[in-house]
Parts: sequence; C-alpha cells; structure tokens
Amino acid sequence: MFIATLIASETLSAGDLSAAIDRIAAVGCAPATSAWIEPEKAVDILFGVSPDAARKALEGVFEGVDVVVQSVEGREKKLLVADMDSTMITVECIDELADYAGIKPQIAAITEAAMRGELDFEGALDARVALLKGLDEAVIERCLAERVTIMPGAVALVRTMRARGATAILVSGGFTRFAEPVAERIGFHRAIANRLELGDGVLTGTVAKPVVGSDTKLQTLLAARAEFGLLPEQTLAVGDGANDLAMVQEAGLGVAYHAKPIVAAAAAARIDHGDLSALLYAQGIARDDWVTA
Repeated sequence: MFIATLIASETLSAGDLSAAIDRIAAVGCAPATSAWIEPEKAVDILFGVSPDAARKALEGVFEGVDVVVQSVEGREKKLLVADMDSTMITVECIDELADYAGIKPQIAAITEAAMRGELDFEGALDARVALLKGLDEAVIERCLAERVTIMPGAVALVRTMRARGATAILVSGGFTRFAEPVAERIGFHRAIANRLELGDGVLTGTVAKPVVGSDTKLQTLLAARAEFGLLPEQTLAVGDGANDLAMVQEAGLGVAYHAKPIVAAAAAARIDHGDLSALLYAQGIARDDWVTA
C-alpha cells in the first residue's frame, strides 16, 4: 500500500481532498481510505497501486499544496541527512561572505550555476574561495551573526525526529565555521563540511582537501544507514542543489526542498510551497507531537 500526503502552505479543504481522491482513482491507483493528519493542513490518502501515477496526478494541481507519495512501510524515518545552505538555513554562506568582500554578484553567479549542475562542484568551490583570499577571519563570525537565519521548520523537523529516535546529520558543501554552530542551534547530532584555510588571521583563498561534495553526502548516508542497521526506506535526505542529488536519489524518501530544476525533476518528492515542517507531516506526525525546544 501507498500514501499520498497533501500538505497545504495555507489551507486544504474537504473539496480538495475529494478532488484528489477522484484524480488518483481516474488513473487507476485504487484509493482506499483517507485521514486528516491536521484539519485543513495535511491529509493522507491510502491507495493500492501505481505511486508514480498518483504523484503525477496530484502534483501542481492544488494551489499552495505540496504532495508526497511513498510506501506505507517505513514511513516514519530513522535517519535524516540534510544539506545546509538554502535548505537548513535561508542563505548561501559563501555568497554572504562575498558580500562583505564586495564581490557578491560575481560569486553568487558561480554558486547558482554550480547548484544548477552546470559547473563541477569542487572546481566551482575552489574558484569562489580563491576570490575570498585576504578576507579577514573576523568576517566569518560577523556573517554568522548577521546573515545566517535558520530555515522555518528546521528546528521542529530535527528535534522532533531526534525525540522519536532518529539520527540527524548535517552534511554541507559549505564551511565548518558555519555548519557546526548551525547544527548545534538546530539540534543535529553532527555536522560535516569543508574547512576554510586561514593564515595570519585572513583567508588564504583555499579549502582543505578532500572537498565535501556530492559523493561525501552520499557516502555519509550509506555509512549511517549501515551503522544503525537501517533499511533504505527508513532514511530521509533533503537538499536543494545539484550536489545533493546523489543522496536524495539514494534515500528512502529523497526530498527536493525549494530546489533547483535538476533536483526537483529527479527527486521522489518536492516541497515547493511549505517549510521544512512539511517533512513531519510527510511522516504522519501531527503538530501536537512536534518538538520545538
């Protein structure tokens, strides 16, 4: 059996639910029962066959509504592997550092191309970091304090999953000086990221090797899955850029979060409208059971 979960950024009506059931019935998915996770906010539709057809029939149909289709088995996840920049936080840290150096447009253009999958990630990272050579180390802490904002829903997602026995790992193609404090603020068990190299109190324009990129993210997911003896369907990965694609495709539930087109097209699920708390509804967890502190 499968579940289609409709998650509204605003409100979801009984009429929307009825229309959704009709749509998946029309493509032969054999809908059975439905149940509200939270009235007017999130609802489950249980159905028998053809999850791809159900997803295609429902995505983009209801304004402001995200759709997650998955197997009933292993719905509540025991491992979360998440990207940081533009996923768990609202900014790209390297772009914000570049703003202090007065070269944000130049670096942001490279970041955007890399996240769309148009540039090699490691090469693009080296090129951007090289442009920051000579930037005062103190700017890192200033940037963290002034620019880095936690994504709405991130704390609820991570802390609720942890409270229910899951492991949460932040894996970022960004930098440890941001990832480690961000992971602590949100509640991740641990963080993995790139290390900016410094000398005489300034950035040297280099990053320590090996670079944390797409393969690191994938291998982190696989290693944690093995470490905790989990089945693939018990894992959740979320990210927005091309370097997240491998882990998103490997996870039991791989989610493209407000993502670049290459990721949105390939992921099993997309969150285009809601915040990260949508991933709690996707696991069948109602707001009354969320942990936010």
